[in-house]
Amino acid sequence: MHEIEPYFKWRDDYIAAEDERSPFYETQYNEFYYDKQIYNYLLHPQWDTFGSNTLYLKVLFVDYDRQYAIIEFIGEWNDAINNDIMLLKREILESIINEGINKFILVGENVLNFHSSDDCYYEEWFQDVEDGWIAGINFRPHVIDEFKTNNIDYYINFGGELDDLSWRQLKPLQFFKRVEEQLTKRLY
Repeated sequence: MHEIEPYFKWRDDYIAAEDERSPFYETQYNEFYYDKQIYNYLLHPQWDTFGSNTLYLKVLFVDYDRQYAIIEFIGEWNDAINNDIMLLKREILESIINEGINKFILVGENVLNFHSSDDCYYEEWFQDVEDGWIAGINFRPHVIDEFKTNNIDYYINFGGELDDLSWRQLKPLQFFKRVEEQLTKRLY
């Protein structure tokens, strides 16, 4: 797992550590010191922590004018033991929402498992974005099944092209437009 880097080809467009409005502003990374791990597996040092010991993230891009954020995740999303959604909501999402972001693209290719608790923080997040949305991109089928079994798909959009979207060759705005198009089709 230490070789899996957060997506880096948009660094010419956005770096969270250089964004004064980001919760990761002025974060320093040491490329030679592996200080993060999931169980016994070390993680690449570019991943960011938000308080969970099994789930890490990287804010890949934020567009304050269009009000969207793209966040990539790695690890085990565990609400049952670690209450990851509470930590994510309180430590990261609230500060991003306070900056006017109401559309979230969550890239979940590297989320290995999901363990649910209750859905109150998902509901709170959903209510906070009012006219926006939350989309889960490329989560693994068994992870999506767990989200659906626990009715969290009411708050996070999964399915269709969102489950198998080739996004890495796209620029951030193209990616956003592709996701927005899929969600708009569902409304009409």
